[in-house]
Amino acid sequence: MYVLSIFLIIMAVIYLLDVVEFLRRGASKDSISLGLILEMAILKAPSIGHKILPFAVLFGSMMAFTKIVKSRELVATHAAGFTIWQIIIPSICVVLIIGTFWILVINPVSSVLTAKFETLENSVLRNQNSALSLSPGGLWIREQNANGHSVLHARAISDDGEMLSNITIFIFESENSFSARVDAKHATLKAGFWELKDIVVITDDGVPRKEPYSRHLTQLTKENLQDSFASPHAMSFWELPEFIGVLEKAGFSAVRHRLHWHSLLASPLLLCAMVLIAATFSLRASARISSRKWMLGGLFFGFFLYFMTDLVFALGLSGRIPEVFAAWTPVMVTTLIGITSLLYLEDA
Repeated sequence: MYVLSIFLIIMAVIYLLDVVEFLRRGASKDSISLGLILEMAILKAPSIGHKILPFAVLFGSMMAFTKIVKSRELVATHAAGFTIWQIIIPSICVVLIIGTFWILVINPVSSVLTAKFETLENSVLRNQNSALSLSPGGLWIREQNANGHSVLHARAISDDGEMLSNITIFIFESENSFSARVDAKHATLKAGFWELKDIVVITDDGVPRKEPYSRHLTQLTKENLQDSFASPHAMSFWELPEFIGVLEKAGFSAVRHRLHWHSLLASPLLLCAMVLIAATFSLRASARISSRKWMLGGLFFGFFLYFMTDLVFALGLSGRIPEVFAAWTPVMVTTLIGITSLLYLEDA
């Protein structure tokens, strides 16, 4: 109950902050209504919930253990022959169930809502007119332009998307008015355009025309080309392994998605580590030391762990350390610190 209460309180505060932020970003856009702002904040909430859950477990566990200390239940249980481990194992089991339920059930729902939120954010707040889709059949890119839109399909990709092979481009003057089809063997992404080589152009008259070289205007760059793919948070725990395989076969980097998948796998253990840390700081308050001091110490450690986890994740994203180490090292180190501290407390 403590964990759930803390979680709901933090989520409510973050929801209000998101609403204010979306109102600020959409103040200059007449097409954005208050209802759409509230909807976007709701769609974003589940992805934030995954980051908030470890802190809710830490703060809720500290409140629960502090109550045990103040009510002298800890002294009574020790007198009855119970160890600290027997006291905290039920809490560990509860958060382990919560963490497993989150990644297996809540995460698929959260990924659908996050994908819808990102679509709304890109179209309403960022005014991004391009849409990319990667499938086992290749890369699909749809872009708006001044005269209509175009759809590009590439069957082979290399150099992180800068080089495409076996390309077909469909050009439309309006939503459904076909203008031309362009087939090319190779396309290279340059500043503001695709450089096409060995092309065949078929216009609305149906007569093919060969050309050695041509340009196709685009708003994409190498950076936003990869960023435009489905973000890891917009894909469920069950979909990520298959999509990682598709990315790697297509020639794109899947570091972000592998790191996110491993972090999901490690999240139940992270919640257990938070219980150990909460017990370490809260149960020490019984040793004639102010409980407020140990509570502040636990809160500081929680925020320190958050920043260190972000730092290690950044190293994983940059490729300096393997993704497995980046996802599991903070969890394992925190667990070992908690176990060691509790063993010391038990012997003290």
